[in-house]
Amino acid sequence: MNQTEQLEETAITIELEVLLRAYELMCCATEMAAIYETNRDLCKYVHSTSRGHEAIQLAVGMQLTPQDFVAPYYRDESMLLGIGLQPHELMLQLLAKRDDPFSGGRTYYSHPSLRRADMPKIPHQSSATGMQAIPATGAAHGIKYLESINHPNYTDDSQKSIVVCSLGDGSTTEGEVSEALQMAVLHQLPILYLVQDNTWSISASAKETRGVSVSDFAKGFPNLAVYEVDGTDFLASFGTVSLIFNQLRKKRTPALLHARVPLIGHHTSGVRREWYRQPEEIALAQQQDPRIKLKKELLNLGIKPDVLDEIERQQQERARLDFEKAKQAPEPDPATLKEHIFAPTPITEERGIRVPTEKKEVVMVDAVLHAVDEIFQQYPEALLYGQDVGGDLGGVFREAATLAPKYGHNRVFNTPIQEAYIIGSTVGMSAAGCKPIVEIQFADYIWPGLNQLFTEVSRSCYLSNGKWPVQALIRVPTGAYGSGGPFHSSSIESTLLTIRGVKIVYPSNAADMKGLFKAAFLDPNPVIILEHKGLYWSKVQGSQEARTIEPDSDYIIPLGKARLVQESSHEAVSEGTACTVITYGMGVHWAKNASTKFKNQVEILDLRTLEPIDWQAIEKTVVKNGKVMILTEEPTQNSFAESLAGRISSHFFTKLDAPVQVVGSENLPAIPLNTTLEQTMLPNAEKVSKQIEYLLNW
Repeated sequence: MNQTEQLEETAITIELEVLLRAYELMCCATEMAAIYETNRDLCKYVHSTSRGHEAIQLAVGMQLTPQDFVAPYYRDESMLLGIGLQPHELMLQLLAKRDDPFSGGRTYYSHPSLRRADMPKIPHQSSATGMQAIPATGAAHGIKYLESINHPNYTDDSQKSIVVCSLGDGSTTEGEVSEALQMAVLHQLPILYLVQDNTWSISASAKETRGVSVSDFAKGFPNLAVYEVDGTDFLASFGTVSLIFNQLRKKRTPALLHARVPLIGHHTSGVRREWYRQPEEIALAQQQDPRIKLKKELLNLGIKPDVLDEIERQQQERARLDFEKAKQAPEPDPATLKEHIFAPTPITEERGIRVPTEKKEVVMVDAVLHAVDEIFQQYPEALLYGQDVGGDLGGVFREAATLAPKYGHNRVFNTPIQEAYIIGSTVGMSAAGCKPIVEIQFADYIWPGLNQLFTEVSRSCYLSNGKWPVQALIRVPTGAYGSGGPFHSSSIESTLLTIRGVKIVYPSNAADMKGLFKAAFLDPNPVIILEHKGLYWSKVQGSQEARTIEPDSDYIIPLGKARLVQESSHEAVSEGTACTVITYGMGVHWAKNASTKFKNQVEILDLRTLEPIDWQAIEKTVVKNGKVMILTEEPTQNSFAESLAGRISSHFFTKLDAPVQVVGSENLPAIPLNTTLEQTMLPNAEKVSKQIEYLLNW
């Protein structure tokens, strides 16, 4: 039997009850769009509707089951109706009301995030112009891995979980969509990419923006099943989706469905169709209305016209009453504004043994390697992936050496050069139940992943109103380590710290590395751990104290707790000859080496975590010593260090005996390759010593 015959047979088996239910929901969606248009002043927040897309969306939504995952895009209100959401619930989001079930009034219409036992799971996503493909593929990736280890959530062979990623045709030109397709094909993941092609990308037509149709593009990926369907024909759409879902549940291999649909409504309420579309083109689109087509089909099947008229009347009344109810719903309480930035962490106290008597001294890279090894032994849902971390190499710094052979290549694996996928896939991995540890090979190459980090990873907990925090540990080797040059030496913490909703850790020694890494792994939020390459083996001059006795396997340090590395004496404080250096990473070692000239005069606070920051420890050392230096490896201009200095100056102005000093690298676009130029640009103990002397003599 060929594909066409399969589709025809599937379509024939569709029960009349399903067709009538679809017609009800189409009538409801039509009336909702009309109400929103009539009440434009009340519907002041930007929104889109599903007009023209209803048939394919309902064909998908009505066949998804509670164990599935779906990533709708911003036009998918009919899909949401199809999975069982009520018009009133969607209207609460439309009007950004307190009881909006997705975000509590924080995000746009048809930007759902849902975690109900009786409905498909919808992790939070952004406005979904292609970015959603990576998190959705990450969910499919996580499902496949958890099935392979017989995770209790994925043992029902009779109804396997699948993922649906919904996309507008314009978004398929995004590079991140290609990254997702690459990984879906490479790992043969159970995911359907549904592309709703209405030929418009806001005001730009397909002829202007795409050199090839999405189905022709997708056919270039081997082992990706590609289907096409008239997305206005509910019977054909339902039958095609049924066939694809059956194959996904059995074969566990990816598919793409290209559904051609008209755009009957506006792009959004704020971008009106008449601004850029010709009247005849709009009229042609309206002739393809899926509701009218389904009505004709039902009449042909013998349904009486008055029955269909009654359905229309009931749905109009239902939508009208739900809208009136939504209008009266309460607004969000301003007191809740700061809720759900992070999910609560279980790690609040330091525990375990930092300096066991039987342990040996280790370098920092071995401490983190052992931490991952211990995590893998305890948590089978933990994964490690990134460029070159799998196979026999185990990372370009050998930071994952032996892990892939020991734990298997489905658990420790290489990715393509895809920083966006590495970071963004953690959203779906976490939602599926995995605990991903991922690595960006060098801080210098994190930039393609910042779209996912900012748009998807960091905002998920807040914009889902706490339903979907992202548990992800993102490793980023950073810093200069001896002629690494302009593309392997950068420090990037200031950029990362502008992204709210992500925790940033920066250890300076092996013991802290292990304890902080364990806490970061167990934190239910996204955590970036910046691992200084120059401290990995203590090869940089003056960094020998980064080697420590290895803590025991239970050792853990809560995030947001600084460590007082060195104290100034009571005498120096009393005489006004003391200062404090607040720093992190390599700065700790520069400060310690520089302070040898100033016996008992220099206090050193190692922040260890930059977000959340230990403000209590900062206050204590600032008030005690009165003179403050912020030491960083970054160029100082517009940096985290300058920001912290300004905050200290603002809060403790009357406690300071001198202006807060900021010491860091020269303000240059990149670190030169030449050793002499590199040393000239970067701080070192000698430079820091001179600045300490200047500060003490103020």
